Amino acid sequence: MNAEAFGTPLFVKRDTYIVQEIADLADAIDFLTEWPDDRGDAVHEIALRTCYDAYDGRKPVSAARNAFFGFVKRVAILEDETSAMQRLAACKSGTGKV
Repeated sequence: MNAEAFGTPLFVKRDTYIVQEIADLADAIDFLTEWPDDRGDAVHEIALRTCYDAYDGRKPVSAARNAFFGFVKRVAILEDETSAMQRLAACKSGTGKV
C-alpha cells in the first residue's frame, strides 16, 4: 500500500454529475491547488498546508485526510461513499442510471 494513501478514500462532487475519488495525498493536493482562488478561505489554506506537510513527512497522512475532509464538508461537496459507488457502477455499466 502507498504510504501516502488515505485509509479510506473520500469522494467529492466536482460538478453536478461528476464525482472524484480522493485516495491519497497527491489527489488531495491536486484538488486543492485547482480550487478557484476566489473560493479559497482559511480552511482551504490549512487543508492544503497540512497535505503538503504530510507529503513532506512533517505530519501524519491521517491529519491531511482529516483537514481535507473538513474542507470538503465545509464547502458542501462531500459525497457519501454509497452514492459515489452507485454513480461509478452506473458509468461503468453504460446505463447512465443511478
